[in-house]
Amino acid sequence: MHRKLTTKEILEENLAQSPPSGLSEVKVILHNIRSLHNVGSTFRSCDAFGVSELILSGYTPRPPRPEINKTAIGAEEFVKWSNWDDVSEMCSSFKKEGYTLVGLEQTTNSIQLPDFDAKAYPKLCLIMGNEVTGIDDDILPFIDEFISIPQFGQKHSLNVSVAAGVMLYALLEKLW
Repeated sequence: MHRKLTTKEILEENLAQSPPSGLSEVKVILHNIRSLHNVGSTFRSCDAFGVSELILSGYTPRPPRPEINKTAIGAEEFVKWSNWDDVSEMCSSFKKEGYTLVGLEQTTNSIQLPDFDAKAYPKLCLIMGNEVTGIDDDILPFIDEFISIPQFGQKHSLNVSVAAGVMLYALLEKLW
């Protein structure tokens, strides 16, 4: 007979383990994201996967906001986060720290997610762009690699927070 774990048992199990070392070196940037719900949900995914920091840049909304809190369910209190106004300064700073900037974007040179060798990059900074227009053109020159998620349906994009969750889970599998 199966029994669902209690919330307390789940928390104890989660706190007893550590993310793979590679995931603890991952930063996620949400740039010019409009939806507060996408921001809150991404906080939860970053918490679940042990991401080192969530960066909110451009006009991406920042906590505390009721809509972010509703979907983050408190994760914004546990995930280290910061905000940057100057995109070029932000990208240059992370590159100086040894991060490889990886954009989740469909480009002519994007690597399909299953083919991306995450272990080749000891420090990753994932950049997620706007829900409609993708990653802004002014950030593209800073990005070292582009990754796309294979899709087979009629629509050509995923919700930003869903794409972040897919990407982080794929990194977990690759770095475990």
